[in-house]
Amino acid sequence: MRRDVARWGAIILSLLTAGFLPAAAGASELIGRNATGVGLQVDAAGRAAVSFRSEGQSRVVVAWGAVNARHPSRGQTQVAFTVQIGGRIGPNTCTPYRGPPLAWLVAACTARDGSHWAVQAWQRMLPNYGAAARGDRAARELRLSHWTGPLPVLEIWTDWSYRRFHHLYGRLTYGGRGVFGFAATRWGVPLDAYGRNVFVDTYGSAYGAGWRRENSFLTHAPGGAFCYGFYPHGGHGAGNGTRYRATVIGPGVTPDVMWQGSAPAPYDPSADAQANAAQRELLANDRRCVVN
Repeated sequence: MRRDVARWGAIILSLLTAGFLPAAAGASELIGRNATGVGLQVDAAGRAAVSFRSEGQSRVVVAWGAVNARHPSRGQTQVAFTVQIGGRIGPNTCTPYRGPPLAWLVAACTARDGSHWAVQAWQRMLPNYGAAARGDRAARELRLSHWTGPLPVLEIWTDWSYRRFHHLYGRLTYGGRGVFGFAATRWGVPLDAYGRNVFVDTYGSAYGAGWRRENSFLTHAPGGAFCYGFYPHGGHGAGNGTRYRATVIGPGVTPDVMWQGSAPAPYDPSADAQANAAQRELLANDRRCVVN
């Protein structure tokens, strides 16, 4: 029985990472990979059509029926688009985009009701620890979002782990409340529509020049907090770089958000003590983050 559970867990994980199964419903909608010539139109009924070319073919995806996000809840499902592959919408009524700046932006517009639609593209499934990416693992995912009001907020600070390794700690919030899920695999893949992974990249590290994927990890209940050290993991060398960035799929159908910042300065005991105090306050109820 235990072997069967492990075998099916591995199969499910491989399907998730290959992109054949959604990691979670209720997210900025994955509508294509390695797309070019992306167009976005929205009709008066609130139906969005995203047109693009992928794998040598012209494609259209129509989505409607969702905006913003719900806060984590065991009793309510997260909002999600209704999606149709192909199809048509009415005449385009979306006006030039008037919303906040977005990372990874490909196309955006503002609808007549004042809500915003956006299409973003980034490499979510890169392998960890700077490994070379091939096939779907290297693909740029095309993701659609629809929202009003403020965006999710990804806050990250830097300090040190064990005095010599760089360390990140922070939180993901929406509407002033933490973003987190209620179930995940032992590999950290969310099993509900509320869970979110933080995908971290390192720049100028021992992995090689440019940006390389370091790792991904879950945000924690109840405040959406998290922590990560760039020390050696499972036989892989330390991922210390000169800069870091982190990207998270927005809760519900809100946009994906990205943080970028410099690595911490050389170890400073006084600054480390201040950072540790800040972490104890931020992570007060989080047993999965150890302050050191």
